[in-house]
Amino acid sequence: MTISVAMTTREQIRRMLRDAFLAAQAAQELPEGTPAEFTVEVPGDTAKGDFATNAAMVNARTFRMAPQKLAGILTARLNAAGTDIQRWEVAGPGFINFFMKPRWYVAQVEEILQKGAEYGRSGYGQGRKVMVEFVSANPTGPMHMGNARGGAIGDVLAEALRWSGCDVTREFYVNDAGNQIEKFGKSLSARYQQLFLGEEAVEFPEDGYHGEDIRDHAKAYAEAHGDSLMALDEEARKRALVDYALPKNIAALKNDLHTYRIDFDEWFLESRLHPDAIQDVIQRLEEKGAIYRQDGAVWYRATAFGGEKDEVLVRQNGIPTYFAADIAYHYNKFAVRGYETVINVWGADHHGHVARLKGAMDAIGLDGSKLDIVLMQLVRLMKDGEPYRMSKRSGRSITLADLIEEIPIDAARYFFNMREPASSFDFDLDLAVKEQSDNPVYYVQYAHARICSILKNLAAEGIAPREVEDYELELLAAPEERELIRRMGQLPQEIIDTARDYDPARMTRYVYDIATLFHKFYNTCRVKGEEDSLQQARLALCVAARTVIANVLGLLKISAPEVM
Repeated sequence: MTISVAMTTREQIRRMLRDAFLAAQAAQELPEGTPAEFTVEVPGDTAKGDFATNAAMVNARTFRMAPQKLAGILTARLNAAGTDIQRWEVAGPGFINFFMKPRWYVAQVEEILQKGAEYGRSGYGQGRKVMVEFVSANPTGPMHMGNARGGAIGDVLAEALRWSGCDVTREFYVNDAGNQIEKFGKSLSARYQQLFLGEEAVEFPEDGYHGEDIRDHAKAYAEAHGDSLMALDEEARKRALVDYALPKNIAALKNDLHTYRIDFDEWFLESRLHPDAIQDVIQRLEEKGAIYRQDGAVWYRATAFGGEKDEVLVRQNGIPTYFAADIAYHYNKFAVRGYETVINVWGADHHGHVARLKGAMDAIGLDGSKLDIVLMQLVRLMKDGEPYRMSKRSGRSITLADLIEEIPIDAARYFFNMREPASSFDFDLDLAVKEQSDNPVYYVQYAHARICSILKNLAAEGIAPREVEDYELELLAAPEERELIRRMGQLPQEIIDTARDYDPARMTRYVYDIATLFHKFYNTCRVKGEEDSLQQARLALCVAARTVIANVLGLLKISAPEVM
């Protein structure tokens, strides 16, 4: 596993503390007992240290001792041999703060310069086979705002997992079977017949799809094939229209998502599950005693596996429910295709489905804990300070295609990842198009462009970055320089934490921090005009910052402009 300088230091501190507990127990300064888990983090106020641990505080009860006294015993037993830890001290209610030697900062800058575009990647995931299924929009119509947010979240999460060393597959589940396709066919048939008989003569189904896209499909078919379907019965007419329109809708989904910089590895058709795969999982559940039959229907004993009520898998008419197909689909993910972890990004309105699907995985003999659901809240669009509403029912909903025509894709992908998925937020359409520093994506991109401009202008004067020596990088001792270096050194761990916590918003927060710290550094520390060694060290820091910003923007699939 590739481990960064900062990650190595965290492990060293953890090992030192574990050894200190053992040494203190051996000297009978502490009673016997297993220390509780503790954290090693970068403190909020880095003037108090490069790292801090709560080891003494979380173990005060375990060892029946005041945190400050326990911290004093531990610090007396710490051994930093072979590390770049310079000193430590007890602070506040019992924190232990660690301060690093100058060469530790040097090592982090050198690591970034050496790894370049690969900086931030790690082997944390150890090649674990992971699927991220997201968007999976109903193919009977265009994608809406929820799909736009889910797409940005799922895509960045998948990329963070990949950067963390997992073998990742992005999948789109196409619901090309079941009730929504039946409704799609009825809607198309009604609009098609209305073209020839008039809208008054053909009643449109109350629960049909009222969007303009349905009219467009019916009209396009009629223009190409005339009234040829009018002589057919309703079932044959629906089938012909669905066979015509559905592939066009799926192609449009793929095109819109590609424009949005999302390309799925797999487009899995629900129809592949009918009927064999669904019948197979029902048989497997029956063999495990997880189903029963009642009133002509097949029921799943959901209450025996964490569900609130038992669920119908096959209706009285013999047609499987959506839940039956969902169980078969997830059985396919785990048992047939061998994914070790499956992550679904769903809208928050699906929260009631989480426990029953995980329970069904347990019921069928799989491990429901390996299925993780990321629930995503909706977004409220704002324009001119007011909610920007369109009616989906009337066919005037704002779609993904509408959105990316109205605002830059960079802004859409950044804004949708500014909050953790479980948080709702207001998407300010006016802010998203502003070319000013209060637009966060512009602010970050400007930092990258600013560094490129600095390097270009200096190159025009014959000043170019060269290979710098360790003693020169040790000159980067100003608080603004060290704060920037320290934060840049956290990138590999930030990506791991993003993948582990399923929280892509960590990436936008992180890159915004880097941009802020770079501006702070550059506004305080002069690059041009310093003596050569310091000038070159600061040039190296500029190159490292440019690399970090570009790498994170690349992970987010946001452009890193050189000129703005």
